[in-house]
Amino acid sequence: MAVSDRRRVTAPADQTIWKAHREHLAGLDRQDRLRTLAKSSGTDFSSNDYLGLAASARLAQAVARASAEGVPVGSSGSRLLRGNHPEHEALEAEAATHFGSATALFFSSGYAANSALFSTLPQQGDLIVHDLLIHASAREGIRLSRAKAIAAGHNDPQAIDDAIVSWRKDGNTGQPWIAIESLYSMDGDRSPLEELAVIAERHGAMLLIDEAHATGVFGERGRGLAERLEGQENVISLRTCGKALGCEGALVCGPRTMRDFLINRARQFIFSTAPSPLIASAVREALKILADEPERQAALHKLMTFARDAFTRLGIEWPGSQIIPVPLGSEASTLVAASKLQDAGFDVRAIRPPTVPEGSSRLRISLTLNVTADDVRALAGALEAALP
Repeated sequence: MAVSDRRRVTAPADQTIWKAHREHLAGLDRQDRLRTLAKSSGTDFSSNDYLGLAASARLAQAVARASAEGVPVGSSGSRLLRGNHPEHEALEAEAATHFGSATALFFSSGYAANSALFSTLPQQGDLIVHDLLIHASAREGIRLSRAKAIAAGHNDPQAIDDAIVSWRKDGNTGQPWIAIESLYSMDGDRSPLEELAVIAERHGAMLLIDEAHATGVFGERGRGLAERLEGQENVISLRTCGKALGCEGALVCGPRTMRDFLINRARQFIFSTAPSPLIASAVREALKILADEPERQAALHKLMTFARDAFTRLGIEWPGSQIIPVPLGSEASTLVAASKLQDAGFDVRAIRPPTVPEGSSRLRISLTLNVTADDVRALAGALEAALP
């Protein structure tokens, strides 16, 4: 057929192709749950840049230095093809030394790392018992896993123990996996790690600990809340690089067999372009900052104490970390309070379902070295006026 004889094919109208999607978005809009992207403004009380490293001179200089030495921006391929750069391997070796693990493996993001861990390591016939409030990235990995999964009550070691005991009584002989966060991102509370470690030991279980919000903030040289457990054969930790470390990516720390298995079987690792070698250089520098500048960690803890005193007077309970939730329950009242704070110049966000359970909407206040005690004092005054 000649080109001129070809019939022109007209694509269906946009409203037909995207009808279901538009209806879904309209439904979100009616519920005031339609997400949009906006430029950040106001004093930072919402980011996870806990140590104020994201814009630090040392990180910028480290990247500039690495670039001048020929470290490329792009990796050019998967780590299993041509994308494995000496900067990746240097970072992994230094991270293992810093955190006290046998090995480490660098992923492009915490989401990719968590998804890889749970979809790859637990096998058919195994059991994953996870905290009810574990992160969405872990849930995604669990969804892809061939293992059975049970959600246990939040920070309830007995519920985890009971789940494993019941599973064993049913005749199951696989490997139990206990999945928790050491510090929960929306509640700011800590896991009972010592109790969970005892339970894991008793049942021969693996303990997977997401240290995303504890790395850099707690532990000697920012080693996190699980530093005393690191290096054990049944412990795996995830340490994201986009929070206190001020960069991006994630480090999975654990036994050598874990690393080898992920390299061979984790699709999120095998079929992804490797992270930028320049970012690996930046993370290496961030680890050095943790060791060289303990005053950053000390300053953040001092700010936590100041915030505890300032917010306690308003009836806001301090959970013992840099993350302070202000529970309001109602989505509408949470949105109004957040709007008032933003109008007053404070970047505080409303956290609502599905990020948190229904009826538990809250303001999430995040303390970082991007703010001062005076900023916290001013926020406390604005909160007093904004809260219902």
